[in-house]
Amino acid sequence: MAKRTKGGQGTPATVALEAARVTFTVHAYEHDPAAASYGGEAAEALGVDSARVFKTLVAEVDGTLTVGVVPVSGQLDLKALAAAVGGKRAAMADPAAAERSSGYVRGGISPLGQRRPLRTVLDTSALDHPTVYVSAGRRGLEVELSPTDLAALTGARTAPIAR
Repeated sequence: MAKRTKGGQGTPATVALEAARVTFTVHAYEHDPAAASYGGEAAEALGVDSARVFKTLVAEVDGTLTVGVVPVSGQLDLKALAAAVGGKRAAMADPAAAERSSGYVRGGISPLGQRRPLRTVLDTSALDHPTVYVSAGRRGLEVELSPTDLAALTGARTAPIAR
């Protein structure tokens, strides 16, 4: 079942995982405010292949906030994200709007336990791994879980949205 970090407080993401009774592991590391890439920092700090660590990016597709979850080793293909949800145009969302909608701060936005759940697309490469890592809801905290559980809990569709 779930493993928690010592002395760690729950986040909306870990609370959602516990409520769903899925197997997950929380991994904490010391966040460096000077880090150039939150996801890259997580992969390096945890000693995990960056293809297994996924970043949560909030975009606007035809005016609707939409989450794209892609490996930190790649980039979000906005055109592919729009196509995956039947849209025409996509652009990265205003960071303040992403924070307000999710309830998380930039660099700690989790696809799980969002204040206002958004339609979500998970890059198909996640299915190549037995487990993947996503933000647990704050900088310096990642959660490891199966990609199928991640997709089920977020209502995500899978599509090739990374390049």
